[in-house]
Parts: sequence; C-alpha cells; structure tokens
Amino acid sequence: MPPTSRPLRKLGFLTIGLFDESDPRRGHESTLEIIELGERLGFDSAWLRHRHLQYGISSPVAVMAAASQRTSRIELGTAVIPLGWENPLRLAEDLATVDVLSGGRINPGVSVGPPMHFDQVKEALYPDTADAEDFSYERVRRLLDFVRGKSATDFSGVEGFEVFSDRVQPHSPGLGRRMWYGGGSLSSARWAGEHGMNFLTSSVVKAEGADGAASDFAQIQLSHIRAFRERHPDGEGARVSQGLVVIPTDSASPEQRARYEAFVAKRTPRTTSPQGPARLLFAPDIVGTSDEIAERLHAHAAFREVDEVAFALPFTFEHEDYVQILTDMATKLGPALGRQPSV
Repeated sequence: MPPTSRPLRKLGFLTIGLFDESDPRRGHESTLEIIELGERLGFDSAWLRHRHLQYGISSPVAVMAAASQRTSRIELGTAVIPLGWENPLRLAEDLATVDVLSGGRINPGVSVGPPMHFDQVKEALYPDTADAEDFSYERVRRLLDFVRGKSATDFSGVEGFEVFSDRVQPHSPGLGRRMWYGGGSLSSARWAGEHGMNFLTSSVVKAEGADGAASDFAQIQLSHIRAFRERHPDGEGARVSQGLVVIPTDSASPEQRARYEAFVAKRTPRTTSPQGPARLLFAPDIVGTSDEIAERLHAHAAFREVDEVAFALPFTFEHEDYVQILTDMATKLGPALGRQPSV
C-alpha cells in the first residue's frame, strides 16, 4: 500500500438532508440526528449541501444554527452555498451570528456562478436587477470583506438612542480564516489561494486539458490542489478538504451491501469520460470494506496531498444506512487511514 504524504488529520462527512415534501420536519430532524451521531462517533466536521427549490436543505445556515445548539464540539460547514442566490452582506450577518452561537465552529463553503435554471427563476429571485447582478468571483470577495470586518458603510456612531457600526455585526474573529471555496476548476483553485480561502474539492472536476491526463480525475484534482497552495499565503500549510463518495460495508447487512453496490454500478458509467459542454469529470464512488477503501484512497494521487476529508453520503439512502456508514467510517475507515477518533 503506497504511504500517504499527509497523515489524515480531520475526518468529516457531507449530507444533503433529503426530506419528504409531506413531512419536511422528519427529514430535517434526521439530518440533525445524524450530526449528533457524528459528534458522538468522534467526527471532526459535518457539512451540509445546499439545494434550492428541491427536497434537500435550502437553508443550511439555519440548519447549522439548530445543530450548533445540539452539539458542542463538531465543526459545521456548508458545501457549498451558491452565492448567486445570496446577498453577501446579509449572508455575512447570518454566518457571523451562527458562528458566535456555535462558539466559533462553522466552516462556510461557497461558490459562484449564475443560479441553476436562472432563466426560469430570475423573475422570482431578482425581478428588477437580474441583468445587472454580478455572479463572478467579485461576489465572493464582497462576502469575504464583510466577514473579515471591512467597512460596509461610511456611517457609524450614535443617532438618537441607537448606536450604529460601520462593519457587519456581530463580528466573529477567526471566521474569515474559516471561509472555504468549493471549486472544480484550475481558475477557482488559483483564485481561492490568492484570496486566502480554504479549498473544498469534491467528486467533480473540469477536464480542461487536451491531453490524456484530461480524463484522469486524480491527476486533475492533484493539479488543482497544488495550484491552490502555490497561490496561498500559507503555502503547503493551506487547508484543502477532499469530498469523495465512499461507502464502507464492514457492518452492513447483505441487503445493504447489495443496494450500495447497485447504487455505485448505476453511477459508474458517467465516470469514464468528461460529461457535457463543461466537460465535467466525476470520480468513481468507492464501496467495500474499510481496508479496501483505504487501499484505493492511498493510491489516489490527490488524496495523498490532503489531510482533511468530508466524505459525501449518498443522497438517496435511508437513515439507518447513514448510521451504519458513519459508524464504519469512524470506527474502521478512519483508523485504516491513520486517523484516530477525537473522542
């Protein structure tokens, strides 16, 4: 088994928080229970996906706030908030508020670009400003400035009985260094590094090259990680988290193993070549015992460059499946990767 160049330091997981439209409370409660379980099992972090106009978490900041009051140690992140749907100043206020409530435990991950299905949603989202909205990296820069305490207005002081600040309140020291950019392109990796963010990688990258390496997921992801660190003030110490889909089966029942393997088989064909005009390349999901998964990860060129992971839970599984998968990740896979539980 090839050794990792960076021992695994932080073990996390990512969930989409699916719910039934007829009973949304049950689905959100399941997500909170999974986060509580993650803390008991010793995970370092729990991350929330973000879905608008779907049956997944539409307000991860609100869910993080709830989770912060039911946990005491585990870090809480978003992977990712698409900023095209957000006002940076208002989001900065919400993030800082939850960070204060959590005791400085949140890791907001964001991305840019027009909202999904923008032509269909723009009249509801930006009825008067759709054509003027800037969905570039500038939107992230504005958010970073507000979170890091730069002025949002040229007015401050006392007016009547009220006191006004020129920067976002509350201000949460340290939050600015816990901001993450979720990217799958070389330009995103470089931009995140240049602006002192942390970098979230996932199971999707852009195959931007024209040579044979353009179809090698691990090599593309590796190039992004190295480009990010080359541009980051912290260099090799800059934080990168990898978010592949891994499904350990150590304690799974025969029925669970069969369903997991069928899930992976159905998704595997899309991993053989770049998909669509954007040439998106998907990493194969990994299913098997923790020892088998560890062997494949140790052979993964990009995994060998990171010391943090946020393994993505499959979207469509049942609550009991997530309990089994998280338990195996914490008790079997983490140690197989050289990481010991935090509790």
